Amino acid sequence: MPVKKLEKRFGTIAIEKGFVEPEHIFEAMETQIRENLEGFEHRLIGQILWEKGYIDNEQINEVLKSMGI
Repeated sequence: MPVKKLEKRFGTIAIEKGFVEPEHIFEAMETQIRENLEGFEHRLIGQILWEKGYIDNEQINEVLKSMGI
């Protein structure tokens, strides 16, 4: 199944919109990678940011809309 190439990734858009800082994205990516390596179910960056309290549902929806999702 072909994968749609995104113009910009979730984290990039969230930073550009001022919703999060780059450090928050790096922290979320570190969590995502660590969990993947430990065999946990893959979680999206937005979900991790939300669980850490860095971003809210409205902001997530705005980022996804900007991504065309």
